[in-house]
Amino acid sequence: MENVVGLLRIKIMRGINLAVRDTWSSDPYVVLRLGKQKVRSGVVRKNVNPEWNEELTLTVSDPNLPITLKVYDKDTFSRDDKMGDAEFSIKEFVEAQKKVPDLLENKLPSGIVIEKIKPNRHNSNCQLSEESPILWLNGKLTQHMFLRLRNVECGEIELTLNWFPIPHNKI
Repeated sequence: MENVVGLLRIKIMRGINLAVRDTWSSDPYVVLRLGKQKVRSGVVRKNVNPEWNEELTLTVSDPNLPITLKVYDKDTFSRDDKMGDAEFSIKEFVEAQKKVPDLLENKLPSGIVIEKIKPNRHNSNCQLSEESPILWLNGKLTQHMFLRLRNVECGEIELTLNWFPIPHNKI
């Protein structure tokens, strides 16, 4: 696990108003990529407002790399249909982790906001559909976000990020 700075656990909460790709609905699933890593959620049948509540974990070596999210409609007899994509940065989230040890000395209360990431066309979080707080929650760093899907007529994905740093062994 050389050069690994931490583990990022992404809870895919739900999809909101996703595109219809079958006759009246869709069978959506989510694929996340970070560098060469790829993880995938389960399929929710016949639902354009799916609730996954599924946790996927990525190993982070370079926090400057963006995470890409793609939503697909599962098809049985043909290629899966694209239902939109998004990209988000974890740089600010990982940077916020560096503040936590100092804050812990002051016995940080659960629910305190460490930083707020605002949607902005000029930064790497332009697909946030609303402000995304980074919180200290139940003893861990957490970020909640709504991502607006691009390359599609409609849809958002709600996510929660949790950070687990890798302690470096000292010899």
